[in-house]
Amino acid sequence: MFLLLPFDSLVVNLLGISITVLFTLLLVFIIVPAIFGVSFGIRKVYMKTLLKIFQWATLRIERGAKEKKHPLYKPYVNGIIAKEPTSLEEEIKEIRRSGSGKALDTPEFELSDIFYFCRKGIETIMDDEVTKRFSAEELESWNLLSRTNYNFQYISLRLTVLWGLGVIIRYCFLLPLRIALAFTGISLLVTGTTVVGYLPNGRCKEFLSKHVHLMCYRICVRALTAIITYHDRENRPRNGGICVANHTSPIDVIILASDGYYAMVGQIHGGLMGVIQRAMVKACPHVWFERSEVKDRHLVAKRLTEHVQDKSKLPILIFPEGTCINNTSVMMFKKGSFEIGATVYPVAIKYDPQFGDAFWNSSKYGMVTYLLRMMTSWAIVCSVWYLPPMTRQPEEDAVQFANRVKSAIARQGGLVDLLWDGGLKREKVKDTFKEEQQKLYSKMIVGNHEDRSRS
Repeated sequence: MFLLLPFDSLVVNLLGISITVLFTLLLVFIIVPAIFGVSFGIRKVYMKTLLKIFQWATLRIERGAKEKKHPLYKPYVNGIIAKEPTSLEEEIKEIRRSGSGKALDTPEFELSDIFYFCRKGIETIMDDEVTKRFSAEELESWNLLSRTNYNFQYISLRLTVLWGLGVIIRYCFLLPLRIALAFTGISLLVTGTTVVGYLPNGRCKEFLSKHVHLMCYRICVRALTAIITYHDRENRPRNGGICVANHTSPIDVIILASDGYYAMVGQIHGGLMGVIQRAMVKACPHVWFERSEVKDRHLVAKRLTEHVQDKSKLPILIFPEGTCINNTSVMMFKKGSFEIGATVYPVAIKYDPQFGDAFWNSSKYGMVTYLLRMMTSWAIVCSVWYLPPMTRQPEEDAVQFANRVKSAIARQGGLVDLLWDGGLKREKVKDTFKEEQQKLYSKMIVGNHEDRSRS
């Protein structure tokens, strides 16, 4: 049996005291407030302190750049090409007028017409409004994260020391703390929902399930040091409805579920995610699909319709874009969730990129790498707006209703409303888009010829 020297004994005692103090602080300042849904305001003080540091760092960078006569990088907002909203017919008319001098009334094809399509193609290559929605947005100010703006270089010794100190704080203090909190939240979610699942159906089970979910999601929110501002809570989704929101990150689910009780919809996974899904469905009627069922639109619609028709069941949480967009825009909503005739509760989510970029570029980063980036950011700051419920009008089809909801979300969140399908992130442009331009040009030529023949 080994005997501990006095120094070794002192080290062991100090380590034991440190661990005890750490877990006590976690319990008192994070886990217990998460259970009761209260906050001591520590995260807001932390955010204000970071803002002051970022402001000082930005001023120091600007002063250093002026002294060395280095231009500061300013990202473009509205694109690098000035575009005016003109129609195909107007632009071709202008090209013909400045070139051959022929009017558009001439039904024959003009060689100069191809310049319109060439210019549009080059503009799209140089300033593609779709592709740039799938890359992280650049910041005009530096937030001491080397990955947010690569144009800021070494300025001064003090700034470099401050950045190094930030790395130590984020990786040596915040990261272990956040991992511990995430492990605690996930463990409690699996254990709590499994235990609640054995209870008979009734008000007691529903009450316990709701509070277990809320408690665990709030702990996970604190694992990201997420600072969330909820607006218009009187419009929160209600039973028998569908909650639809714009999609920036996988943590959108945690952001919304920490303030409401939802039935999730998704594909059944394996591994840790599968364990969590199987535990959750025991306590709450979530809607999970097998991989083979996901592509069956009729089956999915049937399951969703059955769920929303039961007014005692929880509102369904859906992200109709189907992929993550980079916090600047809202892309096309899939029409499936708008066909079933339920009340839709729109929700707009907007992240503040100053403290950390929440966008998940799934084609570049795996889930583990993405979560590591989130947990080594300063914080996740976002605003959530609950919009008034919307229903499908008698004269609307599902696509028109989806576009109306999407426009309301984009307007409230200050996002760009785009008609493009987010599926273009991984797929080629459909032939229908090309054919649409061909039809417009053909209609312009043939239509003018027919009008002239009648006259």
